[in-house]
Amino acid sequence: MADVEMDTRTNGSADEHGWAAKSVEGWIIIVTGLNEEATEEDLQDLFGDYGEVKNLSMALNRRTGYVMGYALIEFATKEEAEKAIKGTNGTTFLEKTISTDFAFSKAPAGARRAPAPRRTGRDRSVSPGRR
Repeated sequence: MADVEMDTRTNGSADEHGWAAKSVEGWIIIVTGLNEEATEEDLQDLFGDYGEVKNLSMALNRRTGYVMGYALIEFATKEEAEKAIKGTNGTTFLEKTISTDFAFSKAPAGARRAPAPRRTGRDRSVSPGRR
């Protein structure tokens, strides 16, 4: 079972996360500072208290099989994700202090998209043998 101890830091309000962006299916938070022996079940137990965890992904070191120190957790609503961030950021989880925040952010206002690649005079859609 996960041993969680609250830190004295205060977390921002829901308005503070206006920059957060939704993924294709839900709101994804990133958890860093994980104990290398943490399991998906440990994280499910901790973050399940804040809402339905739609997806959970932990990167594992191929050589050792241990957690690489971070995980991505998806919630259906922004409110659930914000509650999870507020309730877990800076807490002690399995003897290590974890940090949580939204994984994706919106582009800055007025940001332009990257320009499309320029085409040269040659038509690259035709195979070399057919020119």
